[in-house]
Amino acid sequence: MAQDPSPVARERLPFLIGATVLTVAVAFLKVVWLTVPIAVLALLVFWFFRDPKRVIPAGERLIVSPADGRIIEIGEAEEERFLKDRAIKVGIFLNLFDVHVNRIPCEGRIRSIQYQHGTFLAANKDLASTQNEQNALLLETASGAKLVFVQVAGLVARRIVCWVKEGDAVERGVRFGMIRFGSRTDLFLPLGTELKVRLGQKVKGGSSIIGVLK
Repeated sequence: MAQDPSPVARERLPFLIGATVLTVAVAFLKVVWLTVPIAVLALLVFWFFRDPKRVIPAGERLIVSPADGRIIEIGEAEEERFLKDRAIKVGIFLNLFDVHVNRIPCEGRIRSIQYQHGTFLAANKDLASTQNEQNALLLETASGAKLVFVQVAGLVARRIVCWVKEGDAVERGVRFGMIRFGSRTDLFLPLGTELKVRLGQKVKGGSSIIGVLK
């Protein structure tokens, strides 16, 4: 079973070092009008790459949110990449101030991963789900249920990171990747899944319950 590697530190290090060096360099020049906005920008970078611990709920067949953000879409949709069938789609929009670490929604095994080059439309637009750069993962539970979760780049995000690989056994709530800056995460669940969220609801990755598999 793949354990939570907490590799966020590795991903954020270049950005944090760069922000710190830039702030110190500008401060050394003693240009106050430039130092203040640079320092604020550095603080925002540190805030963006935060990685808070989460309490993972226990219980059979629970599905937790793969991301922090706001529910912007709930409904039936065709999942053409892996399932080739109708599924319940839950779309989560992450703004710049949300935690951007992605988490596994349900225990199981990663059966397939598919990356897609694409555009960088605003992540809260419907077309972003199909046209933007994205990385989709197919997970199969021990009972044979299959669900798909998709990391979708946004208007600002240009870098999708995924730390798991095909064949990995994964636990609910562990970190599996992140999307740098504004983005979206889509979740495709089997029909009949009992949903526990509503449109407009704020959710937290790894701790908010999205639904229960039948």
